[in-house]
Amino acid sequence: MIVKSPRVLILTACSCAIFWPGAFIFGLPGVLRQHWQQAFDAGGSTVGGTIFFILSGATCFMYLCGRLQEKYSPGKLAAIGSVMCGSSAIWLSHAGSMLEVNIWAFSAGASSAFIYLPGLTVVQRWYPERRGLVSGFFSMAFGVSAAIMSPIFSILLLKWGYETLTLATGFTALLIGLGASILIRFPEADPLAAASATSMAPSGRSVAEALRSRDFWCLWLTWVFAGAAGASMLILATGFGLDRGLHLAHAVALLTAFNLTNGFGRLISGYLSDRIGRSRTMAISFVSAGLAYLIMPHLAGLWVWATLAAVIGFAFGTLFAISGPLTGDCFGMAHFGSIFGLVFTAYGFVSGPIGPWLTGHILDVTRDNYTLVFSYLVLLFMVAAGLILLVRPWRECRMLKREKSGGRQMSC
Repeated sequence: MIVKSPRVLILTACSCAIFWPGAFIFGLPGVLRQHWQQAFDAGGSTVGGTIFFILSGATCFMYLCGRLQEKYSPGKLAAIGSVMCGSSAIWLSHAGSMLEVNIWAFSAGASSAFIYLPGLTVVQRWYPERRGLVSGFFSMAFGVSAAIMSPIFSILLLKWGYETLTLATGFTALLIGLGASILIRFPEADPLAAASATSMAPSGRSVAEALRSRDFWCLWLTWVFAGAAGASMLILATGFGLDRGLHLAHAVALLTAFNLTNGFGRLISGYLSDRIGRSRTMAISFVSAGLAYLIMPHLAGLWVWATLAAVIGFAFGTLFAISGPLTGDCFGMAHFGSIFGLVFTAYGFVSGPIGPWLTGHILDVTRDNYTLVFSYLVLLFMVAAGLILLVRPWRECRMLKREKSGGRQMSC
């Protein structure tokens, strides 16, 4: 049987290409942290600084990649990102100082921008009627990669050693990424897909028009507040469990619950956004996360805390999964990459690096008063919920509109 549309194949290729950057930037620092500390006589804060360089690399190149994809094919950009991803891991195998590790971190972050933004644009163009769902699937591949690969990295580190681990995974990422990038392209190149992509033909506001709009700044500030509130759980989960008397193995379960819903929940939130609306889905998840933070210090029990951490993780994943399609709704697809790259600076330069640090500082000042710290995070999520409800699509859009032909519900 001949497959008339390669949409599924291209969605799979985009997801495979982004899988390895996600595995490296979210998985390797945690697995290799102890090795770096011992090999380079580095403190915990110095090693933790790799996250700053990862975010800096991703954010610095996100806008640039948005501009480049208006001139070059997404497959070429994904190939560049794959080469950067694999070769930087190979470079890491010979790192002799934390400076060289940080060079890897910046390069790995940059590589994710070269793949994430073109991939996010491509999947939306191939699936104009299910942009939330496919964006959620693509974002899920990026988010869950570390959860899948971190245990494998740990096993291989013990079995093969540091140098062989980074060399082998670097070459693997390079080969898989280059193979996937061959398949990544816009639907206009395929006459069979052109008809289905008509509704998402490139059109919309310019970057300058977006920067003058209320929608852009509401989205940007949503990333600041929700990004800071969500990312803070990364440093709070285990500590909260230990503070409440849990053993380390049980306390880590709170972080695991957060990471699982942060990853797999992106597919669910993307699907919901196609049904009930992007802003509404995000607002509901943010309010739910705020309530979870509010009641978490006042309840007891591992499973209760893990469930509430999972609610917060779902909201954090929703921010990543739906912001792309919502940006397309508001500003069109002509300059989607550039505009979304600017929106992402709110996380890369503000909430990502500063949010968890500020939360940790407040925790230190208040002498581990989790009730007060969680109340502050409640406020952040509630403000984010209010901001996202102010965002209105550029086109007149009515959610749950029925197609005359089949009566199927869809979002516009």
